[in-house]
Amino acid sequence: MKKKLSALALALVLALSLCLTGCGGSDTLTLNVYNWGEYISDGSDGSLDTIHAFEDWYESTYGQKVKVNYSTYASNEDMYAKLKSGAVSYDVVIPSDYMIARMEAEDMLLPLNYDNIPNYQYISEDFRGLYYDPDDTYTVPYTYGIVGVIYNANVVDEADTGSWDLMWNPKYAGNILQFNNARDALGTAMYRAGIDVNTTDHADWQQALQALVDQRPLVKSYVMDEIYNMMESGEAAVAAYYAGDYFTMCDAQADSVDLQFYYPENTNYFIDAMCIPTSCRDQELAECFINFMLSREAAVANAEYIYYASPNRLVYDDPEYIDDMGEDTMAILYPDIGSFRDAYNRSAYRNLDQDTLTYVNSLWETLKIN
Repeated sequence: MKKKLSALALALVLALSLCLTGCGGSDTLTLNVYNWGEYISDGSDGSLDTIHAFEDWYESTYGQKVKVNYSTYASNEDMYAKLKSGAVSYDVVIPSDYMIARMEAEDMLLPLNYDNIPNYQYISEDFRGLYYDPDDTYTVPYTYGIVGVIYNANVVDEADTGSWDLMWNPKYAGNILQFNNARDALGTAMYRAGIDVNTTDHADWQQALQALVDQRPLVKSYVMDEIYNMMESGEAAVAAYYAGDYFTMCDAQADSVDLQFYYPENTNYFIDAMCIPTSCRDQELAECFINFMLSREAAVANAEYIYYASPNRLVYDDPEYIDDMGEDTMAILYPDIGSFRDAYNRSAYRNLDQDTLTYVNSLWETLKIN
């Protein structure tokens, strides 16, 4: 279902021409982008190769070559550790909300010059001024989504679906995949038990850990990007993951697999946003790239390819995008939940204070070691 896009149209050049002309120069420029795996339209299946499109557009617009070094991470925590080490310099990163708040608190992000990002005007007001960037200083929303449960209907009885209990059902022992990061894994247990996922009470976190300890004999593996092959092939039958990735798995599922999806009653709402870390070596070029990512062609291509909901009205108001995605897909990506902002404020992860964060990480290590 991923939309087949042609080469970058002239309209893209026109739409992006407002980007800062000072980005130009004589030598080949370098931009280091660090993003989640499977999280950008990459040219496969006839889709737009967003990175190459930016490079081509930049050269045709400013008469200067730019080389984008694009690398990926599997979790917010992996990204944070890499940046914190200082071993590599990145110009654009795309963390989730709670990690953005942590990076802001630790002075790891640069304030953006939104004059260089005129396409920011297309970001819905629902996604501005949220807790992780209340003054809209450091971020440009990229995608958003909700965590749900993916299951193979050829293995799982429909009567067992609908809640988080499926992830703890002994009937599917050895067929269950759990998140391989502390916040999301503990989050599944906390949403199931009705515990505040942003609590500072150590007893609440200990209760969540015990739920994961109880679940561990049922778990085949703790995964992030590995989930794709394992669910697509039928190697596993139950997993909690991000809604958009469910559709990517459906595209590649084996003939013997019938992947289905649902949202439990309580679950995580999240936003991933483009930021510029303090390690950035060319902020104007980084802002030029962010502006490009908000253009109609790039934003629609990314939304269609990765199947994540977009906060960009050039995407969600586009009739062709809506038609191409289809009614069933749109119903999952953009569910009728009333105000997303209200649901997000109720259910999103917040940055934890250092004492709580240290404790949570120690619990996670205990689970993984024992």
